[in-house]
Formats: sequence, structure tokens, C-alpha cells
Amino acid sequence: NWCCPPGRRVQSSKLGPTPPRLLSEEEYRIQGKVETQKALAELRSICQSPEFSAWTTVSRIQSPKRFADFVGGASHVTPYEVSTHEQEFGLESLSIDEELFEEDDDDDDEEEENINDSFAG
Repeated sequence: NWCCPPGRRVQSSKLGPTPPRLLSEEEYRIQGKVETQKALAELRSICQSPEFSAWTTVSRIQSPKRFADFVGGASHVTPYEVSTHEQEFGLESLSIDEELFEEDDDDDDEEEENINDSFAG
């Protein structure tokens, strides 16, 4: 009570909590990369622990060799998967999306002209 005037306390409670700061695209990408690496390291650690039942896990998965390679430190994705992802979600897809939006913008302009012509006539 002695550190905060009573009026100040009421004012801040009326405003409510401040919304969290949104990440920029670059911050989001970096955070995703960092958190993924931490989670993969944790998964590797769990898989290497003595309590982990490797045989039970290996009997359930489609590619035991790939799993063993991952636990040993190999990447969790193949070069083919990286390539496919880049084609679908990478810079190449951005240019395709931009072309699609440019075409939509052109169509919208034509529709507006047709609407304006019908009202003028």
C-alpha cells in the first residue's frame, strides 16, 4: 500500500493486462529453430536413457535404422523432406502466392470496371 498510490492501482486494473508483444517473422523463425533444437536434444536424451525401452519403440516404428541414426545424432529430416518442404513452403511458394494474388487483383479491377459501367449505363 505504501509504495503505490490507491488511485494508480485502480487505474491499472481498469486497463486490464497488456497484450503480449507479437514476434516479427525473423524472431518467430529463430524461436522456432531454437525450440525445435532443444526439443530434439531432449528427445535424444530420453531415447538414450537406461529407462527407455528401445526394443518396444523400434518394434512400433516404420524405419528403425532412421530412428537409430537420429538417436545417434543424425538429422530428424532427410534431404528429400527438406527439398519438398522448401518447394511447398519456402521462397518458391511465396513467388507463386504473389502471382496468384496479382491475378486476383487484376480480376477485382475488371469486376469493379464492369460494375461501374453497368451503373453508368
